[in-house]
Amino acid sequence: MTNPVFIFDLDGTLVDTAPDLLTSINWLLAREQRRAIGEDELRRIVGRGAKNLISTAFAITGDEISAFEIEMLYRAFLKDYGSHVAAASRPYPGVVETLEVLKADGASMGVLTNKPHGPSVQLLDELGLSPYFGAIWGQGKQPYLKPDPRLFTGIVSELGGGPALMVGDSATDVETARGAGAPVVLVSYGYTQVPAVHLGADAVIDAFREVRVTGRQLLGL
Repeated sequence: MTNPVFIFDLDGTLVDTAPDLLTSINWLLAREQRRAIGEDELRRIVGRGAKNLISTAFAITGDEISAFEIEMLYRAFLKDYGSHVAAASRPYPGVVETLEVLKADGASMGVLTNKPHGPSVQLLDELGLSPYFGAIWGQGKQPYLKPDPRLFTGIVSELGGGPALMVGDSATDVETARGAGAPVVLVSYGYTQVPAVHLGADAVIDAFREVRVTGRQLLGL
């Protein structure tokens, strides 16, 4: 029987990246004479790519900025964030242990995120998580972002195919999976404006260690 494929979101699902993202976004806001945002505000606007994060952070702290300004600020943000991408970011409880169990099961695993590709790989490398994943796709790997379902079908294909599901924390992850005709599990502790239980996932879990059993049930294994 073909082994299952687990595709994971990154920020808010595998790793609590809010502390390091907050440091960089507030550094950028301060540079432009804007007020700092709080961690609760940040957690509600992460997940749709770094440019969207910058745009939204500036919109909630004053006047909106132009596309040209976003591009300039994006470059500065990436440089600063890359200098401390894993300084305070840590895997959520149970992540490493569960990835070990899934690996022992023979599952194929990948990371599909709207976080820029370079920092995504750097973060996973620095946290020692990269070896668990046969494919890592961040923003820039393809010319489109989640919820485009081509990302899900593409990364599953790279991993060799098989019964696959999405594990994430937001409406974007639900839309991605639905577009690809795949089941989706959401964690309840992630980054989202609307509580995960209201986003229409096939299952919502409170602890990452529940991924294995819940995922296998949804895949009929």
